[in-house]
Amino acid sequence: MTDTLRPSAPPRTHPPTAQTFQAPQYRLLAELEAAFDTLLQRTEALLWRYRHHPVACWIFEGDREAREMDGHDWLSRALLDIWYLDGQDGRVTRPHIGLVAADEALLDHVAHLNEAKEAFAALLGRIRDQAPTLIPEIKAVLPFRHPVLHDHLRGQGLARLHLKQCWRAIPVADAPVARVRLAWYSSGRSIKRLSVREAEQKLLKLDSDAPHVRIQLRKLAGIPDGETLAQVQQQAPLMRANLFFREPLEDGRQRRAMNVALPLFVPSPDGRLPDHNLPSPTPPESRTRARRRDERLESEVFLPSLRVFRYR
Repeated sequence: MTDTLRPSAPPRTHPPTAQTFQAPQYRLLAELEAAFDTLLQRTEALLWRYRHHPVACWIFEGDREAREMDGHDWLSRALLDIWYLDGQDGRVTRPHIGLVAADEALLDHVAHLNEAKEAFAALLGRIRDQAPTLIPEIKAVLPFRHPVLHDHLRGQGLARLHLKQCWRAIPVADAPVARVRLAWYSSGRSIKRLSVREAEQKLLKLDSDAPHVRIQLRKLAGIPDGETLAQVQQQAPLMRANLFFREPLEDGRQRRAMNVALPLFVPSPDGRLPDHNLPSPTPPESRTRARRRDERLESEVFLPSLRVFRYR
């Protein structure tokens, strides 16, 4: 008589733990912490270079407090300004405008720092896609990892990192510059195209029983389903620099326009700053450019709650 073969029991497994699920997130967080450390270390290296080998700089007169600082303190404040202030709109970043006549060694430090900023931004983009719940922890924890930054923040009541102010690049001119013309640009805006269905869904997420929302839903129902709409976001005023190079670039260009939210580093073999103008200390209260005749959007907003316009 043969023994009956019993099926072998399945291997005993342990239920997955929270740590199992969190491991990928914490790997991303560890990578971001390392990228943040690199960013701060390279910022320190740039500031050390400036302190021990100072070069000419100009600080925008609109910043009265900054004008009372020396070049190193001003540059430190500009490059370490990476936090929210109480009541700050999260979409707004603080500008630190000025010019630095940079030698080759200082430009190398700027290039290395911008590389670290780019790597930090790329990794942050991965986290937003793969583990967005980490963002609040990142803002609260990263500022206190670094002793120099912690000392810089001490007593300020600051706890949240402004991620965009961390990774925004330092502007650098392509070549030595003869003159710089600075001007406020107050007409910037971003436009996102929406379908009628997408606009309807956004309205329904509001209080759909509110009279003003119901009026907009009725307006939306009265246009063709296939029409494309435009959601417009006005951008905060920014400073734009027009650079006029001493010699044409390799591609023949003699000038370039660029936005400058941080100090603009200009290559300067002779250590001199380029000629520059003195823009108004504050941006104009209204747009200074005339509306284009080929403006494609209607002048009146179609869905005020969403800032949505119709195309002409």
